[in-house]
Amino acid sequence: MKVHGTARTCPHCRNLIVTRYLQGNPLASVASEFQVTAKTVLKWVRRYETKGLTGLSDKSSRPHRIARRHPLPDSNFEAQLFSILHSPPTEFGFNRTTWKQDDLQQALKDRGYSATKATIAKVVKAAGYRWVKARRVLTSSDPDYRAKLDRIKAVLATLGKDEAFFSIDEYGPFKVCQRGGKTLAPRGQQPTVPQWQKSKGNVIITAALELSRNRVTHFYSETKNTEEIIKLLTVLLEEYKDCRVLYLSWDAASWHDSAALMEAVKANNGMATVIGSTRMELLPLPTTAQYLNVIEGVFNGMARSIIHNSDYQSVEEAKQAIDRYFADRNTFFLDCPRKAGKKIWGSEANNSEFNEAKNFKNPAYR
Repeated sequence: MKVHGTARTCPHCRNLIVTRYLQGNPLASVASEFQVTAKTVLKWVRRYETKGLTGLSDKSSRPHRIARRHPLPDSNFEAQLFSILHSPPTEFGFNRTTWKQDDLQQALKDRGYSATKATIAKVVKAAGYRWVKARRVLTSSDPDYRAKLDRIKAVLATLGKDEAFFSIDEYGPFKVCQRGGKTLAPRGQQPTVPQWQKSKGNVIITAALELSRNRVTHFYSETKNTEEIIKLLTVLLEEYKDCRVLYLSWDAASWHDSAALMEAVKANNGMATVIGSTRMELLPLPTTAQYLNVIEGVFNGMARSIIHNSDYQSVEEAKQAIDRYFADRNTFFLDCPRKAGKKIWGSEANNSEFNEAKNFKNPAYR
């Protein structure tokens, strides 16, 4: 028998349900015939017994609504959200030091994007941040944030073939020992890492990523200080001696802004004026804006590939793995010159290009 409508919405169907049941048909059979539960059959029988046919016309029982799963907004919305989130709230007229959802919602609206606070929270969470953490990590407090950012963008937009732009930072120190992380394991087995381990030594990497060539220059340091940065600049000047200008960008660590470093840059540029050698220009990132340092994305990819789940037996073995990683990466981008960081092993979270909407510093892979 073909039944039109449903027992929830059609009085005729409800009448048939009651009739079938009162004719002596089994409860389970009636429920199956009309594709309802036994509880629903008994409900309409009771209503008929108490109210007659009027009870079967009662519309107080509404059909269940199927909850719809809304997809995350498109990439343009996400880029706008993080562009706003990275900027100090004062840039958008809010007298606050950190963002709150109401302010983000208004700032997005001013840019032509309508979003609920739930949507904003969902996008931030999908990017790997808890909201409390996001307010602390993702927002720069630098009053010159926009000016510094615009200067970097202007240089990158007009970067010539005889110029190079470097994202510079240090990775570590990290302890060489058995390390945890996601790995394949047989069903029923849980990989473990000892809580207390004897360290085989520590490793600090000082490195620079040249954005237009996607090439990494690195060496190992005993500590993080100005001397190591000056050493890196010496290496870069030799490696890129055919360039007219080297632009250097780094975060606001104290050794990136020391008097000795400024003097070294000044001395180099003075000599360059006399003999026509390579000059250096400093383009520091805004304060507390490590998430804009592009080399952080490369460090994350390296950590994910060869440090997490590792158990190197010596510092030298760990360094050899790191050297191979950067050598393979440099060879790949030499053969395939393009800004496509996540085309290597799929392990770098963001493309190797400066973008204020990106978050290159991933706390999960440090």
